[in-house]
Amino acid sequence: MKTISNYISQGAACIILALVCSCSTPKDIAYFQNAPMLDGMALQMEQKFRLRPEDKINIIVNSSNPMLEQQFTLTARTNGNNTLGADVKPESTAGGNAGGGAALIAYTVDEQGTIDFPVLGKIRVAGMTRSEAASYIKGRLVERELVSEPIVTVEYVNLSVNVLGEVGRPGNVPITKDHFTVVDALSRAGDMTINGNRRTVMVGRNEDGVSRVYYIDMTDMQQTMLSPAYYLQQNDWVYVAPNGKKKRESTDTGNAFHSPYMWLSIASLVTSLIAIFR
Repeated sequence: MKTISNYISQGAACIILALVCSCSTPKDIAYFQNAPMLDGMALQMEQKFRLRPEDKINIIVNSSNPMLEQQFTLTARTNGNNTLGADVKPESTAGGNAGGGAALIAYTVDEQGTIDFPVLGKIRVAGMTRSEAASYIKGRLVERELVSEPIVTVEYVNLSVNVLGEVGRPGNVPITKDHFTVVDALSRAGDMTINGNRRTVMVGRNEDGVSRVYYIDMTDMQQTMLSPAYYLQQNDWVYVAPNGKKKRESTDTGNAFHSPYMWLSIASLVTSLIAIFR
């Protein structure tokens, strides 16, 4: 009897230890847990978006001559919510107002990486940042003496990433600035839920026709900010996988053994058995 009692006592100790562990605070919830140690850390060079085929951009040319502005800035006259003019293609995107009730029409980068710009004709913009494209167009306009001292602005229209999985608002997230990070994307998507796995946030992208997948540990600030996927590119997708608790919830009794109440019941049973054998 004494031997059996000892075994039961050891089992009770294990159960109590498991109970304590199950009730402890998880360490996989907080972001950037090593942030205080990395104050002053050197960061990688910021990556800017480079234009690709199928990207849409607005190009606005401002000058002292309003007639020239209208010639180089594509617009469609609008009346309320209706666009007037048969030359406006269905795929054209109104990205803003150019004044006087005219909606901007987006240029679409074709498969050859070019856009068809008024007077200048085909211009290759693929591989350029929007500031590089603006500088190039300005140079061409000045070189041909078409506009004197123009101000050229290039704006993104359809650049976005997709955020899926355990986030507050999964879906398509528009890109609104040159440097767009995985933190920006998750913030716009409503942050990760409490059931999101912060240690293996997945980022997928197409790099020169090759599919790449990166994993980011959001609990580690250094690993996050030095990841090749920290700065996102257009058409990337971000996936937050469910954590172990969420996966277990997919079965009827998945979280039963992780419930404190179940371990309390077992501990109570073992204590009663010890008392009986003694």
